[in-house]
Amino acid sequence: MQITENLLIALRSLAVNKLRTILTMLGIIIGVGAVIALISVGQGFESFINQQFASLGTNLLFVVPGQLDNSGPGSARSGRGAQPLTMGDADALRDVFRVPDVTAVAPVYSSGGLVVAGKRDTYATVDGVTPEYGPVRNFQVLEGEFISESDVSGRSRVALLGARVVERLFPDEPAIAIIDRTVKINDVPFRVKGVLKEKGSSGGFGGDEDNVVLIPISTAQSRLFSAPVVRGSYVVSVIFAQVTSEDLMDTAADEISQVLRERHRISFKDDDDFTVINQADLIAVFGDITAIFTIVLGSIAGISLVVGGIGIMNIMLVSVTERTREIGLRKAIGAKRSDILSQFLIEAVVISVIGGAIGIILGILSSILIGNLADLTTVVTPGAVLLATGFSLAVGVFFGIYPATRAARLSPIDALRYE
Repeated sequence: MQITENLLIALRSLAVNKLRTILTMLGIIIGVGAVIALISVGQGFESFINQQFASLGTNLLFVVPGQLDNSGPGSARSGRGAQPLTMGDADALRDVFRVPDVTAVAPVYSSGGLVVAGKRDTYATVDGVTPEYGPVRNFQVLEGEFISESDVSGRSRVALLGARVVERLFPDEPAIAIIDRTVKINDVPFRVKGVLKEKGSSGGFGGDEDNVVLIPISTAQSRLFSAPVVRGSYVVSVIFAQVTSEDLMDTAADEISQVLRERHRISFKDDDDFTVINQADLIAVFGDITAIFTIVLGSIAGISLVVGGIGIMNIMLVSVTERTREIGLRKAIGAKRSDILSQFLIEAVVISVIGGAIGIILGILSSILIGNLADLTTVVTPGAVLLATGFSLAVGVFFGIYPATRAARLSPIDALRYE
């Protein structure tokens, strides 16, 4: 009952000076809103990164030439130059007896090319691939068919167009109408065998994967780009290996490394002229980065809450001074120290709670606005709301204790004499 009475007294007291109360709440409103908005942006960015890596495929290992070190991708720490990967290397990794934990191997020879259809043209990534590339990299065909073994063995001039390429070359035509049409890639005619479903960016490997043209790898190596031949096999840009399960990623990476060391005649691990990149490791690294990013954003926003708390303490001290005679009168008729303490503490908490509630609404609206402006799906989680609410409540209690304690310690005689 006493708490209810103190709550009503607090609301009446705050209603007397509406403008001052609103200005005091403003710091808490901005602080809570900023915490929720910035944390939602950070979590939305983390979700976006995870989606981009998921679009690469599942349980993937990327085998690239050279050792990745501080000098950047493709640099070799060994004294001799980095040896390229070849089709022979990819074939060796398909050996189920030597690499039993790999279910599919998809070599890629990648370059760029000018794609022309009629009077329209666009520059796109041209990837020479095998039939395994589709399921390994989660490429799905909207219309037509994917590249087949016969296309690879026959070095066929067939192509699959990404969604962005179709949009630029055939803006007003349905996908089904594009099948069997002819496009030129670097002045070489190709028959459109299929149109790919929209996929999006690839989280750092290949950029925009809708701005891509897929052709048979043999055609890319021998008929379009004239790839170098090393150790009797055509060179490839990267080899994708899909592992049986996530638990076997490290084991499969060791198996791949062992096979490639034997083929490249490498005796020591430090002399590797290739790098096996674990998709799970990449996701973990970027997850750590985005988590730190989210924490930093939340901490910056939390400063606003502290500033708001200082504002609450300042106004409460003013309120104690203005109501000194009221405090003396209440003590004179029997109010205890705890009654005065709880009265002013509840006032501080009410300010922070009401400000926090308004801040939650403002934060959710701000996160939606930021998401629309940045083309990012922000994520407002219950955890972020509870964190902001709990922190605002803690700020109200922490910064309200000193003014409440000061009011409770006033002598009733001195308070009644106060002018």
